[in-house]
Amino acid sequence: MKLTNVIIPARYWAILPAAGSGSRFASTTPKQYLTLINKTVMQHSVDRICQLPVQGCVLAISAHDETAKTLSFAKPALLHWVTGGVERMDSVLAAMQYLQQFATAQDWVLVHDVARPCILANDLQHLLDELKEDTVGGLLAVPVRDTLKRGNAGQVVETVPRDHLWQCQTPQMFRFGLLLDALQQAKTKQQLVTDEAGAIEQLGLPVKLVNGSSTNIKITYPEDLGLAAAILKAQAEESLI
Repeated sequence: MKLTNVIIPARYWAILPAAGSGSRFASTTPKQYLTLINKTVMQHSVDRICQLPVQGCVLAISAHDETAKTLSFAKPALLHWVTGGVERMDSVLAAMQYLQQFATAQDWVLVHDVARPCILANDLQHLLDELKEDTVGGLLAVPVRDTLKRGNAGQVVETVPRDHLWQCQTPQMFRFGLLLDALQQAKTKQQLVTDEAGAIEQLGLPVKLVNGSSTNIKITYPEDLGLAAAILKAQAEESLI
């Protein structure tokens, strides 16, 4: 009998860290649970990520969260729940460690901000297409458009050249084994990384920038909620969701 090498295609997994309190939003309600056109911010974000061919989507929530599991989602069978940590890195690492029982090192994991409900299906697919043959991974980003100033005590210190500067977005998508190793090393070395790309960079590995859309905003301040609502409404009218 002739033996053949069986190549198992890489699968996709998603993680949404949602344990943060959103202190900059100045609201008693965590921003992921604020209503945005008849759904919470979390529902919008999760439902859009679950349009992808993911095997599962892990939500890392606070130990005291009594809201997330009561919400209705488009594809509830895909959802898994873990307890997140104080920092984003802790929440993502907890989700990665949970996924170890299912994922292989060569699988892909996409980490998406729960406060980015306006991500477009076209941008998600573009990210997958651009990275499918990559050995490391990358992230959605847009070139910086505005003039940047470095400031101190309310005064301009200098103008920062915007050439080659990008504004990072999510999802950030990496090979499962690499990201797990990167986050574990950062944790061991007590390095606080603010995104997954930063952890991969610490390993000295190249991270690919994939052009995204300026509408993929992160809800950070109260005024962002109205902007996100306007974007979602426009997307629905143009059938871009």
